[in-house]
Amino acid sequence: MYNSNAVGSTANTASGSRVFRYEVVGLRQNSQTDRVSYPIRQSGSTFINVPYNRMNEVMQQITRLGGKIVSIQPLDADSKINGNVTPEQNETAVKVETGEGNQPGAKKKPMTQAKAKTDIPVNIYRPNSPFVGRVISNEPLVKEGGIGICQHVKFDISAGDLRYLEGQSIGIIPPGTDKNGKPEKLRLYSIASTRHGDDVDDKTVSLCVRQLEYTHPETKETVYGVCSTYLTHLKPGDEIKITGPTGKEMLLPEDPDAKVIMLATGTGIAPFRAYLWRMFKDNEKAANPDYQFKGLAWLVFGVATTPNVLYKEELEEIQAKYPDNFRVTYAISREQKNPEGGRMYIQHRVAEHAEEIYKLLEDEKTHVYICGLKGMEDGIDAALSAEATKEGKDWKVYQRELKKAGRWHVETY
Repeated sequence: MYNSNAVGSTANTASGSRVFRYEVVGLRQNSQTDRVSYPIRQSGSTFINVPYNRMNEVMQQITRLGGKIVSIQPLDADSKINGNVTPEQNETAVKVETGEGNQPGAKKKPMTQAKAKTDIPVNIYRPNSPFVGRVISNEPLVKEGGIGICQHVKFDISAGDLRYLEGQSIGIIPPGTDKNGKPEKLRLYSIASTRHGDDVDDKTVSLCVRQLEYTHPETKETVYGVCSTYLTHLKPGDEIKITGPTGKEMLLPEDPDAKVIMLATGTGIAPFRAYLWRMFKDNEKAANPDYQFKGLAWLVFGVATTPNVLYKEELEEIQAKYPDNFRVTYAISREQKNPEGGRMYIQHRVAEHAEEIYKLLEDEKTHVYICGLKGMEDGIDAALSAEATKEGKDWKVYQRELKKAGRWHVETY
């Protein structure tokens, strides 16, 4: 993954001065053929010499040009492979994957990874021209005995240019018309996969979707959400209209030493699953050599019953493998009791750990993320307000300071 702070400093380190040789097959011939359906050249290999601080960037560009990396070999800057490699030859090799230098005035293709706020991908696809993807899989997340329907839906986006970062959302446009006879409007859903996708091949995006179900207050009929019902019942191969990505509020800090506190209810787990995969999954760690998480990730997760703990196996696997870096605390409302004897909700868990959370907040590396039902916000504020008072501070004032510093992130509905 591209990390602006790491790249800016790496060039001055021993690792930053290293060069790696990629052996690539299947590259399209130039930047123009990348825009249309020209045949992909399959004859022979292309050798690209890449500085350490550009490895991920070039990997992404090779993938987008249809190429496949068959080997990566570390080189010294002055290494000889198949003859001498001059600085000019090295520069030409790095440009091959972008098409730069193939024709006069050709511009370099934009990077697929963000390196600053201004480089965050936003609205690549808009409602009037959505990307049409296909469903790869649609798997149930609620175990037997749980409440409701919640699915993990994975889409193939390899045919387009949709890129995204952890913490962003995409829009889904369901088919049909609304009650006024107009085309259905898009609904936003938090992305549940890392920027590399569940298969770590930059070809998919995944959502965590619960079917909305409620009783109409007047007719007493059961009403099902239009888009959530559509998504939870999709079949592999079905086409779907996607817009976006959108959002900058929930982006993960680039600092691998950060302390990340995640407060989620239900499908609010979606962006946090993406964070945790990026932090701890082996394939992701291999794909992101410039981001190796060494901080603390603490998830406080509120659900109704144990079978409703979404991604439970994944969470427990990470916890077992990284006990010093990941904690998970459940608030299971219909099975656990709060100190007053009522149902245990997420705000009760925050109150229970308020002193520890507050002390973590005093560290400038600590970020708090809240995602899920809006109703939990007041309880979280009340719990931390009580702790702030003990420290002689006004919580609302302190919270505004945290928001201004970019350390308090909220996405509720």
